[in-house]
Amino acid sequence: MLNRPSKEEYNAYYERYVQLVPEGNIYDILTQSLKNTTDFFSNVGEDRAHYRYAEGKWSMKEVLGHITDNERIMCYRLLRIARGDTTPLAGYDQDVLISGSSFDKNPVADLLEDYAAVRRATLTLFRGLSDEAWSRRGCVNDSESSAKAWAYIIIGHEIHHMNVINERYLD
Repeated sequence: MLNRPSKEEYNAYYERYVQLVPEGNIYDILTQSLKNTTDFFSNVGEDRAHYRYAEGKWSMKEVLGHITDNERIMCYRLLRIARGDTTPLAGYDQDVLISGSSFDKNPVADLLEDYAAVRRATLTLFRGLSDEAWSRRGCVNDSESSAKAWAYIIIGHEIHHMNVINERYLD
């Protein structure tokens, strides 16, 4: 569907996410990730989902909620840029969003339902974008980026957090 964005299409901060995305059709990668993440969290019990690998770190529920919140925000950025809106967009503070959330009070099934709904909305948006829309550029957090770059950042961000879960949350 899309070629990997060049490094000139996004802020260098996001390279850590873009480089995690495997080669292939980004739509297929997002679809497979939906299945993988849903399968993983469906098998995490409620007690285990509250686990934090260190004091001050997020629970697994909070990580899933963060992935979902982040996709909403990143997809909004992508939408605005793809539609040609050149209004500069602000950054956000992930810790403020977590502190204002109630992810730990919600069942994993509810968090997964939200995650899946957001991912399905992302996928339907992607299907409707033209090549021209993918190549449009806008300003996010004082840095120019392309709509295409945000697609890679979305999935790379999720891959990053799932890697952290596998490295630090599992026995």
